[in-house]
Formats: sequence, structure tokens, C-alpha cells
Amino acid sequence: MSKRTERLDSEFRKEIAAILTGPLKDKEPALKGLISVTEAIVAPDLKTAKVYVSVYAPAGEQEESLRIIAENAPFVRRELARVMRLRTVPEITFLPDKSFEYGAKMDDLFSRLHKEGTDVDD
Repeated sequence: MSKRTERLDSEFRKEIAAILTGPLKDKEPALKGLISVTEAIVAPDLKTAKVYVSVYAPAGEQEESLRIIAENAPFVRRELARVMRLRTVPEITFLPDKSFEYGAKMDDLFSRLHKEGTDVDD
């Protein structure tokens, strides 16, 4: 990955996070939970971008918030065009980031294995 691509990914992540927590929350009061943009992957030709989002909220609110974010991708793109100086602003695809859930599952698994291991030794 080139320095330019890394810089663009980082800038997109930062600006999209600001849009999701600012103008989009104002526009969509049903958007609940703590929203975090964990990664942005912008195609080298700037036509598309995959943006991974985590929403920390109860399960029902989490799904609803992810749906609202995905539906408002054109709004986020317009806001992004206003703040970034690019010839083209990519079409954004929002994807849920499952790494936190995966980490929690692995932590639970390791805890159970450790517990079972100590039970065997006794």
C-alpha cells in the first residue's frame, strides 16, 4: 500500500467518523449508540470505498443504527465532498465491523479453556 493510499484511507476514516457523529446524528435522531469508524479502504481509482463501522449499543439498536448508516451513504458522500478537496468522491459502502465481537468470543473461549485447564490440574 502506498503512502498516498494510507493517507487517503486515514483521512476518509476521520472525516466519515465526524460526519456520522455530527450531521448524520442531527439528521437521523433514531441513530443510537456509540459509532466508531474502524477502517476505510479507498480504491486506488477513488471510485469506491469500503467503510467498516462499529456501533456499541444493544443488539436491536445496533442493527437499526447500521441500517440507518447504510441508507444514508449518499448523504455521507455529499458531506464528504464538501469537506475534502478531491476531484471525485467515491461511492461508499458501509459494512459492519465484527472484530470486537470476534475478540470477545475468543476471550470467552480462552477463559473457558483456562478454567477447564485449571480444573483438570486440581
